[in-house]
Amino acid sequence: MKINEKPVQLTTRSGLELKVRRARPDDAAALTDLFRSITQEDLRFRFLSGLNVIGADQIKAMTSSDSSNIESYLVFLAHGTVVATGMLACDAAGERGEVAISVHGEHHDEGIGWTLLAFLAKRATDRGLSVIESIENRGNRAAIQVERDSGFVVQPLPGDATLVLVRKMLKPA
Repeated sequence: MKINEKPVQLTTRSGLELKVRRARPDDAAALTDLFRSITQEDLRFRFLSGLNVIGADQIKAMTSSDSSNIESYLVFLAHGTVVATGMLACDAAGERGEVAISVHGEHHDEGIGWTLLAFLAKRATDRGLSVIESIENRGNRAAIQVERDSGFVVQPLPGDATLVLVRKMLKPA
């Protein structure tokens, strides 16, 4: 089964049933609505900037990537509501991937981010990547803790004391 052909069923540690599938161009409205429900602080953490609104160009990039190196996903509850989005962006050499996740503001602490991170790590492993990383604002303690709990190592990001690099080795160096 190719990941973009059918939704994948996932279950959080708390038993919440989720469906995950690749984002498509016709998901633009749903993704726009999702980002409207994400807190300003979470938007700042996700995009590492002071964005208040995610623009049409950014939504288009998340829903219609022509690159085989970028996988963008939507996470749905059983009744069809989009509650999260995640991205895996791989380098051209196929060695490193960067992950980014956003969860609906009303669905924090339900295990969605943790489950989506595990899914993205498996996708990275399936692609043969050696490492996955994320750049986090130091203030994003909840995400950093989820990443630590998932086997990521946190280290300072050279040149910016407000950011950290979280990294997980997927295969021995």
